[in-house]
Amino acid sequence: MAGTVVCMPVRSVMIDDSFDLYRTTRALGVGFHVDGAWVLSTHTPAGLATMAVSPVTGGVQAEAWGSGGNLLLDRLPKMLGLDDPGWNGPVPSPLRDLDAGSRGLRLGASGVMYETAVKTVLGQLVTTRESKTSFRKLMAGLGSEGLGPYPSVSAFPEPGVIATMGYEDLHSHGVERKRASILVEVSRRAKRMEEALEMPKADAWRRLLAVDGVGPWTAATLMGSVYGDRDAVIVGDYHLPNSVTWALAGEPRGDDDRMLELLEPFRPYRRRVTVMIKQAGIHAPKYGPRTAVRDHL
Repeated sequence: MAGTVVCMPVRSVMIDDSFDLYRTTRALGVGFHVDGAWVLSTHTPAGLATMAVSPVTGGVQAEAWGSGGNLLLDRLPKMLGLDDPGWNGPVPSPLRDLDAGSRGLRLGASGVMYETAVKTVLGQLVTTRESKTSFRKLMAGLGSEGLGPYPSVSAFPEPGVIATMGYEDLHSHGVERKRASILVEVSRRAKRMEEALEMPKADAWRRLLAVDGVGPWTAATLMGSVYGDRDAVIVGDYHLPNSVTWALAGEPRGDDDRMLELLEPFRPYRRRVTVMIKQAGIHAPKYGPRTAVRDHL
């Protein structure tokens, strides 16, 4: 096991009884659920760390291992969206049933920029299954073993690993040339992208969009789950407009314009609506031939 493993003190965070750890961490898109706990292994500015968060009466209890463990513990309230006001008032009437099924969901900010960027880039141009396969191959070949009692929960490699790789190296992990070139660019610009987390929202959007290969689809994904922009809406997605128009208007097909029109009344909480729809498993009826994969840049 690489590095020095340091066991950190247990930290408890008190939250109201409505909090749901599974729904909240699922929306972050990082980490794994292991025996009821959410476990995250990642490289931090202070070094590699693994953190396990478990539900307890009245809140959660977290323990971390590794030189970056204290940093993860300090980030935990923001990760779990403890500053999320929800609707900041009564639930809008069109969403009451959907909101009732999303009880306990908080929208947090993972702060895990690089890994999320890689996952999102791998989702460009290909199916979800293909992107997950490529990510698993990268993790298996390049990832760092998790710390403490969770060695199987690996951390994605640091940016410098992929930044120096050639196309042939990435191709062996199931990544074709176009996505490989974007992965290398994102890896080289990882520090600049991380800096967006400390910027005002508008500046953060501009910083991410300035990276070659990061378009509105990728930027919205990062701004939502990593930065914590609760109004971020992903455009250019093949499935999301249909799911939103079906959930909110009973229309089986929709485009980005129609989706944005239906979401407009819910500003500044539009991401909450799309997350609730996704977690509820709402999908428009499927019919017709499978559509070719679209370029999400």
